[in-house]
Amino acid sequence: MQAMPILTIEAAESLLDALEDFLDKSEASFALIIERGGAILGQHGEIPPSIDPTIVAALAAGSFAATRELALRVGEAEFSALHQQGKECQIFMSLVNDDVVLVTVFGSKTTLGLVRFYSVRAVKRIAAIIDQARGQSQLPIDLGSELLDESCAVFDERAPR
Repeated sequence: MQAMPILTIEAAESLLDALEDFLDKSEASFALIIERGGAILGQHGEIPPSIDPTIVAALAAGSFAATRELALRVGEAEFSALHQQGKECQIFMSLVNDDVVLVTVFGSKTTLGLVRFYSVRAVKRIAAIIDQARGQSQLPIDLGSELLDESCAVFDERAPR
């Protein structure tokens, strides 16, 4: 497990482009890119107002992690996808890398086969974007001295003389 990179504006836009292309081709309703703790890295599509994407992401992360662990317990070392089918909609989750999952929600407008087919390309594209973001040097930002100087200036201005 590697630390999640800080996504630049360019990386975030690339993730959105990848999701948009995936949804256009697969005809799925919406998709989320989440990290394994459930934080959303990117989302695109028509999310109904009654659905909170942060809750979907957290539950999807937990579901994927639990099913992955179950697969390991029964001797299945390779676990990269999870499908849940309901009456009105379906959820397909694809492992991007050890830390990232693509969550796709779709209804009767498309098929599982189409979503699976296009998710392979989307997963590769998303993985490349995440890997590139990890490879970029992240310069630490020291706000300590600047913040301290500004704070002192504020208090100096307000102090009675």
